[in-house]
Amino acid sequence: MAVQYNRLWKKLIDMKMKKTALKSAAGVSANVMARLSKDEYISLESIEKICAALDCGVDEILEFISDDTANA
Repeated sequence: MAVQYNRLWKKLIDMKMKKTALKSAAGVSANVMARLSKDEYISLESIEKICAALDCGVDEILEFISDDTANA
């Protein structure tokens, strides 16, 4: 399984929020933002901070996809 954050980027677009604003609002590091951009795993603590900042659930910012789909 792989993780994908396309839902997060769509949510930011819908909210007219930039990544730098999310970084500040959630209190996450630039490293976390870089890992998000690369669809890499981040800590549950960081996910919790992002969800709190955006007032949303986990299912609204990420999804797990099969490795076959991720490599296609």
